[in-house]
Amino acid sequence: MFRVYTSLSELGPDAAPCALTIGNFDGVHQGHRRILRRVIELSAELRLTPSVLTFDPHPTKVVAPSRAPRLLSSPEQRLRLLEKEGIEQVFVLPFNLAFSQLTALDFVKQVLVETLHAKAVMVGDNFRFGNRASGDTRLLQHLGVEYGYTTEIIGGVEMRGRRVSSSEVRSLVDKGAVSMACRLLGRPYAVEGSVVHGHGIGSKQTVPTLNLDTKAEILPAVGVYITRTTDLEAARSWPSITNVGYRPTFDGDRLTVETFLLTPLEGETPQRIQVEFLRRVREEKKFDSPEVLKTQIFKDVGRAKAYFRRTDRLY
Repeated sequence: MFRVYTSLSELGPDAAPCALTIGNFDGVHQGHRRILRRVIELSAELRLTPSVLTFDPHPTKVVAPSRAPRLLSSPEQRLRLLEKEGIEQVFVLPFNLAFSQLTALDFVKQVLVETLHAKAVMVGDNFRFGNRASGDTRLLQHLGVEYGYTTEIIGGVEMRGRRVSSSEVRSLVDKGAVSMACRLLGRPYAVEGSVVHGHGIGSKQTVPTLNLDTKAEILPAVGVYITRTTDLEAARSWPSITNVGYRPTFDGDRLTVETFLLTPLEGETPQRIQVEFLRRVREEKKFDSPEVLKTQIFKDVGRAKAYFRRTDRLY
């Protein structure tokens, strides 16, 4: 059973011992997944509960707000991804100024040992902890000997000469390089939100689309993408093509995410959708007329259909 704890006070003194990894896990990319697989493997060997300790908000938003990163995944997305990997319990601790002032020793003694009952701790090789990030992997190992937990330091993952990290994925998505981002994540980069009414121009002058209202902090660079769209409230999905942009042909001034489904929409229009970005097709541009834009859209659709036939990526 998957359980989420949002406060240390929710755990009693008889909490089951766990194998634990600690981090922000933004995006749950391939580097994270290497650590998570080891947590699950060791949990089975030692009969421990595979667990994750993470934080909300991101610690940088508290200790250095001006340097806080835009996040690849919402807390809800992150929890779904951790559950999918096989983690059984997640501790989402509120990160505030008081928590940030815990010394490295107090963090280990009070949080990891006395409250979470960690018997095995696995972290990445760049892991830091405690007030002003004073603790490192060497200290974590040293304290493990004293407090009775084993420590494993797990190296990072490199793909095509790139070190897999949340910051690298952010950079790729920002540039529109969603295919490479997909490789580093181990799945397509996705955003989700509500379907809202647009201006009605597509249904009248070009092609009908689903208009996404999303709170995602990162969107791919302005352009046209091959995508897959999923109804989050029903078991149905569609191959699709999506425009992220400002609708320059119609003198738009607001960023929109508009998705055209490649197969017919049967039944009711979905209320909440997820859009997975698979490949960039082209930049957004201003066309001389809606008719010329419509012709280009059907060319884009042809490329998308060829992509799905070639890759059979029906996700």
